[in-house]
Amino acid sequence: MYYTMTVAGLQRDLPICKVTDSLYIAGFVIFGDPELTCACARDLLAKAPAYDYILTAEAKGIPLAHEMARQAGDKKYILARKAPKLYMKDLFEVTVQSITTAKEQKLYLDGADAALMKGKKILLVDDVISTGESLSALEVLVEKAGGTVCGRMAILAEGDAQDREDLIYLEKLPLFHPDGTIM
Repeated sequence: MYYTMTVAGLQRDLPICKVTDSLYIAGFVIFGDPELTCACARDLLAKAPAYDYILTAEAKGIPLAHEMARQAGDKKYILARKAPKLYMKDLFEVTVQSITTAKEQKLYLDGADAALMKGKKILLVDDVISTGESLSALEVLVEKAGGTVCGRMAILAEGDAQDREDLIYLEKLPLFHPDGTIM
């Protein structure tokens, strides 16, 4: 089963994937699709508020944040990692439970990146916002670092996220019944 949609002027067929026995989602993945990534970055930047740094969570937000930063001429964007790396010092961490992850995760921010965020306007970016848990975790990291969230952006808003007035997104992504019909 697939759900066909158009985003940033491009049509894609998204596989419908089981989350629970009664809830299915359309799998939206920009990895390996530079045409879609570039078009979405362009359209999001046209709607973006003024910011100092873009922050995203590993992993699916990385190509989007990278392309947005490249198109905007930014010299840096910031990444919250799923696991600490040897080069990371003075870690900031937060716990998150995402709809697409089977178990609880942690996100880590390098202390050097946190220092850059202090007193700065931070734009949160992700591919799809559904429950908003990943976004909330990023907000906690920004607060811990002393930055200010100036905007929340995603390519797609899924489920209840479509009703959020604080979220800027390109398209709505429905939820599905087990038979592939829209909820």
